[in-house]
Amino acid sequence: MGSCARSFGKSCLWAVLRMFLLIWFKAGLQTSPPIVPLDRETQAQPPDGEHSGSGQEQSYVGKRSHRVVRTLQNTPSLHSRHWGAPQQQERRQQQHREELSVTPTPLGLQETIAESLYIARPLLHLLSLGLWGQRSWKPWLLSGVVDVTSLSLLSDRKGLTRRERLELRRRTILLLYYLLRSPFYDRFSEARILFLLQLLADHVPGVGLVTKPLMDYLPAWQKIYFYSWG
Repeated sequence: MGSCARSFGKSCLWAVLRMFLLIWFKAGLQTSPPIVPLDRETQAQPPDGEHSGSGQEQSYVGKRSHRVVRTLQNTPSLHSRHWGAPQQQERRQQQHREELSVTPTPLGLQETIAESLYIARPLLHLLSLGLWGQRSWKPWLLSGVVDVTSLSLLSDRKGLTRRERLELRRRTILLLYYLLRSPFYDRFSEARILFLLQLLADHVPGVGLVTKPLMDYLPAWQKIYFYSWG
C-alpha cells in the first residue's frame, strides 16, 4: 500500500509539472526524452574558424577509388575522432543545431486535449488500480482507450517537427506493449510466448542458449514491468 501511494505521489507531481509546461509555457508535444540529447562528438569538435584559418584542405579524394579521406593535418584526437566522411560529420552537426533551435509546434484545442490525456494517463491508471485491483480488466482497458484516443486526436496534425513525428511513432509502437501487460498477458500472451520460445529451442540449433534463460526470466520481468509501466 505504501509503495502504491509513493508511486501515485510521484506520478501526480510529474503530471502536474508536465501539464504546467503544456498549458502555461506552451511546450507543445512533449517528446521523450524531453530535452535533445547532448551530442558529445559534436561538442568535442573544434570551431569552424580553427579549420578555415589553417588554409589547408580537410579531406583528400583518391584519384582511382574516389574515396574521401581526411588529411593527417586535420585528423582530430582519438577520443573525439569519428569514422565517417567529413561531409557526414558536417551534416550531423547541422542537424543537431537545427534540433536545438527549433521551436515546438503550437497546439490547438484538440491537440492540447490529446496531450493532456496522454499526460494524465498514469494517474488514471493508478487510480483505476486502486479502485478495481490489478486483476481487473478495467485499468487495462481504460489506459488503452486513453492512449488510442490521444493518438487519434493527434493523427491529423500537420507541420510537426522531426522529433515530434518520431515521438508519435514511438507512442504508436508502444501500443504493442499492451500484449505484455496484465491481465492480457496472464490470460492470453504468456502461454503463446512460452510455447513459441520452447518451439524455437527444440527445433533451431543454438537458439536454446538464449530462449531458455529468457523463459526463466520472463515471469519476473513481466511482474516488474507491469508494476512500473504506468
